Amino acid sequence: SSPKPPDTSFFVPVSLKADTSADGGVGIELTQPLDKKNCKFTQAGKFAQIQHEISLAYLFSLHAHAARLFHQAFISFRKYILEMTSLPADLHIILNDICCGAGHIDDIYPYFMRHAKQIFPMLDCMDDLRKISDLRVPANWYPEARAIQRKVIFHAGPTNSGKTYHAIQRYLAAKSGVYCGPLKLLAHEIFEKRNDAGVPCDLVTGEDLCRPRGSSSCVTTPYEVAVIDEIQMIRDPSRGWAWTRALLGLADVHHWRGGGGETVIDVHNYQRLTPFSILDHAVESLDNLRPGDCIVCFSKNDIYSISRQIEARGQECAVIYGSLPPGTKLSQAKKFNDPDDPCKILVATDAIGMGLNLSIKRIIFNSLVKPNVNEKGEKRMETISTSQALQIAGRAGRFSSKFKEGEVTTMHRDDLPVLKEILSHSVDPIETAGLHPTAEQIEMFAYHLPDATLSNLVDIFVSLSQVDGLYFVCNIDDFKFLADMIQHIPLNLRSRYVFCTAPINKKQPFVCTSFLKFARQFSRDEPLTFDWVCRHISWPLAPPKNIKDLVHLEAVHDVLDLYLWLSYRFMDMFPDTASIREIQRELDDIIQQGVRNITRLIRASDPTVTDPLQAQSNRHSQTGRGTGSTKASGQMMDSSLASRLVRDGLLTPDLLQQLQREWSKDQKQDNSSQRALDLEHQSNNKGKRKKKKK
Repeated sequence: SSPKPPDTSFFVPVSLKADTSADGGVGIELTQPLDKKNCKFTQAGKFAQIQHEISLAYLFSLHAHAARLFHQAFISFRKYILEMTSLPADLHIILNDICCGAGHIDDIYPYFMRHAKQIFPMLDCMDDLRKISDLRVPANWYPEARAIQRKVIFHAGPTNSGKTYHAIQRYLAAKSGVYCGPLKLLAHEIFEKRNDAGVPCDLVTGEDLCRPRGSSSCVTTPYEVAVIDEIQMIRDPSRGWAWTRALLGLADVHHWRGGGGETVIDVHNYQRLTPFSILDHAVESLDNLRPGDCIVCFSKNDIYSISRQIEARGQECAVIYGSLPPGTKLSQAKKFNDPDDPCKILVATDAIGMGLNLSIKRIIFNSLVKPNVNEKGEKRMETISTSQALQIAGRAGRFSSKFKEGEVTTMHRDDLPVLKEILSHSVDPIETAGLHPTAEQIEMFAYHLPDATLSNLVDIFVSLSQVDGLYFVCNIDDFKFLADMIQHIPLNLRSRYVFCTAPINKKQPFVCTSFLKFARQFSRDEPLTFDWVCRHISWPLAPPKNIKDLVHLEAVHDVLDLYLWLSYRFMDMFPDTASIREIQRELDDIIQQGVRNITRLIRASDPTVTDPLQAQSNRHSQTGRGTGSTKASGQMMDSSLASRLVRDGLLTPDLLQQLQREWSKDQKQDNSSQRALDLEHQSNNKGKRKKKKK
């Protein structure tokens, strides 16, 4: 296919410094000083001829983008001529000839082109940059895998159908093998299973390395069997590139597990081992919960609010959400699964969709809307997809649990038909796979564009990249966010790239601040010791007293994860991994203690949180008893909308109550104003009647 025109908005002009070469004032000596203010070459209308734009477009293959670059280049060229005290001799002579009428304005064009290439260096090496960013045949990046005949086995089926079991059994029986999964919990589980079965096994995660065998990458090492778990993640807008890399690069027999198209050599289809049914009624009230229920929310605020409301009803509940440490998640899962534990209710996010075996009877969707990031990096609230709904609903009823049949429903009546509609659709096939620029590709770009920032290099790479219909370039917003954050810190390009690929939660200010301090300390070539880290996180830490403290402890745990992740890549600069792991385990215990007492923490954080469902029910019942005035009707409509905004994560209970107080205040003011108007009207009427009598 023909190369696409690049997005030149990423082409940032380079600032030119004064030329202190041997030319000096040679031009002035050979001619005369220039009267720059009165020269016609400083006027855009005299120079910006259409043929120049066409020539620039032809030279740089920019087509429709040439006009914008031409304008930028001309402004820069004009500024360069006016502000430079000493110009190159050849340019000075040409300009003098034009001023004296001995030359034509077109004579300046070659010098303008020279200047344009200096401020836009990418234009002079466009062909090389296009070749570097050509991503149309990513399979060729792995010659070792292409040199052998691989057998691919695709295990296709719904959740709880035995896909993982059969793939892992083949893996355990092999003389050598590798398991690739999306979560640390999954990797740890396989690691323990294999070692418990007497088969020596290493564990390599982003921040953990147990019993390494001397190989830093499993991609180029030949194995008898490889299991790639959750293969549907290959189309994930942010993380899909990791699955693409594993699928194309592993040199072995592949066992895919997940959804996708049946274009592989061997397909094993599975049916669900235990059925689940969609109920015909919603739960509607937390009073209707029963043992084995799992309420799925898509925001932390809902987790906090619902868990408190459940325990206010005298029931214990376990809590699982994405930012909890793995140990805490396992502890909460164990608590919920234990038949002897009084905890029979689980409140969780969609984090339960992968990596945890849970004894759930009924999945209850508290909402069907969640924040989502598309391939363009745009964040919006969207209804969950069929694939996401099935992944979560499939947790109801497990073959190995006491609940042999699962049930699925919603908390709110209006959501139930929507859920049924979602689950009635077939899962979209996997049609594209994600790609991501490598460090080597960015380094080659930097060779051609030495003055560009890392963020700008990545932008230009993506703009020039070419992919065929099977692939897409993954979202790079998180990478650019970190690149911009540490741009002012002096790091070599490879180290800067590695730092920017660190998996951190950019929504956590403390994590971002720690990332910045880590990079700054690293740039000084000063090792980040255990004592330095302890001072930074204020270790030892006390148990949380409220939700704010718990969130901070989770952020500290993420910071320790970041340290371990960087230590795996820069061992000499992050040397105290054993000590960091030890305090991280202690921190995990502290967080577990906080989560066990989460209701008390919520109460300490906000003693005014109420149940929006119960409040709505009360208003409905009051309206039904005959108080249905216009005001009551307005309250009922408002409460219905408000409770929906709260459960969808678009409004917090605190903000809802503040709005209700303001609304009530406005109503009182409106009533007072109306009474004043009524009194004034009555007074005027009395005055008129008195006049008539007279």
